[in-house]
Amino acid sequence: MQRLGFIGAGHMGEALLKGLLSSGIYKSDWILMSDVNPERLNLLSSNYHVKTTIDNKSVLKDSDFIILAVRPDVIGNILNEIKGLLNQRKVIISIAAGIPTSFISEKVKKRIKIVRVMPNTPALVLMGASVLYFNPLLNNREREIVKKIFESVGTVDVVENEKLLDAVTGLSGSGPAYVAMFIDALSDGGVKMGLPKHTALRLAAQTVFGTAKLLLDGGLHPAEIKDRVSSPAGTTIEGIHQLEIHGFRGSVISAVEAAALRSKDLSKEEK
Repeated sequence: MQRLGFIGAGHMGEALLKGLLSSGIYKSDWILMSDVNPERLNLLSSNYHVKTTIDNKSVLKDSDFIILAVRPDVIGNILNEIKGLLNQRKVIISIAAGIPTSFISEKVKKRIKIVRVMPNTPALVLMGASVLYFNPLLNNREREIVKKIFESVGTVDVVENEKLLDAVTGLSGSGPAYVAMFIDALSDGGVKMGLPKHTALRLAAQTVFGTAKLLLDGGLHPAEIKDRVSSPAGTTIEGIHQLEIHGFRGSVISAVEAAALRSKDLSKEEK
């Protein structure tokens, strides 16, 4: 088993930790986590029985695979701190949004094995969607280990063109926020028409969840679901008409585009 280290122990780091331990891929004594917040480390150590430290360099020394679970604006400082310990026996896995592998390579001034990953927040309930890009230095065994790490918290896709990760960021990375807003608006519509808020919210969330299951498990296309629910001159087509009048589809497409372009901007700002 390859030893795994986390630099950064926030919510996404904890989600991955939970998935790895729940799936049995890793045992707690093979994982080391670092963070600037000692209270956070104490909590994770108590709840998951993993080893923790405030020393990022210790993570490098004691781990084969290192997940950089930090914000984009601090990753440069982290790389400056650990670059002296990096070599081609280590695999660096970055989940920092908008940070390309070229930034990491240039920062450490070494040829190292790098994986760039765009996960999303449903990983917190082991229902995430992660997209991976491997630089050419990783071998097949290392790639499979990284895939298993992220499969422990949901689905995994791999792209060969790193530039596509900006689009992934705009879609599945930012998407949970859009979906949450839709659920909130859907429930507010129910409240406007007389439903209690807790009932409306539960109905809205279950409707989104169930529809997603129809798409993923039932193999139905979104248009097919829409057409099945829409009776001639019925209630659903009347609602769809209002969504189209107010630019619902166009607004969602524009949101994904805007978030993807912002992801590209983040990489420029870090240079």
